[in-house]
Amino acid sequence: MPFEILHFRGSDEIIKEKKLERDIKATLSYVDDALYGSIYRGELLRQALDEMDWRDNGNGELKILDGRRYMYKGVKRGVAIEGNFSVYEYILEGLFRLQVGFDKGRIETGILMLTSMRSEKSSLGSSRDLAVAEVEILYPTISMPVSIALFDLGPPIISDGTENGGD
Repeated sequence: MPFEILHFRGSDEIIKEKKLERDIKATLSYVDDALYGSIYRGELLRQALDEMDWRDNGNGELKILDGRRYMYKGVKRGVAIEGNFSVYEYILEGLFRLQVGFDKGRIETGILMLTSMRSEKSSLGSSRDLAVAEVEILYPTISMPVSIALFDLGPPIISDGTENGGD
């Protein structure tokens, strides 16, 4: 599988209850396919989530706080998607953003998409092991049910223009 999903505090049960298991797997697979090797991941992510019906339909459900511009990447049936593929360390900000929406009653659970790529010099183990440890360490500050999706999107592929008949 090109990505790995880790569930914490019963988030998988909430996703099942909302009948979103297949939808989430299809969305994360599509995100992986659309972003693998790409350079402009932000716009591609917005397009992928829009095509999978996770983006705002004019009802303001993407907003994290009233009166502020902070928004989730996507929301569907009380499940928010948040993420950043540039740095694994976004885990702290992403979990915080999801927790605020949970505490405000805007969402019931969230999915945090992160890159699994970290420095080879890291003595902290795999991204999976680190994510599990960090979610546990952050309790009770981060107490919501949450899922973390770790992606390996590879390095950006930069074309030199020769593969399509270029000079």
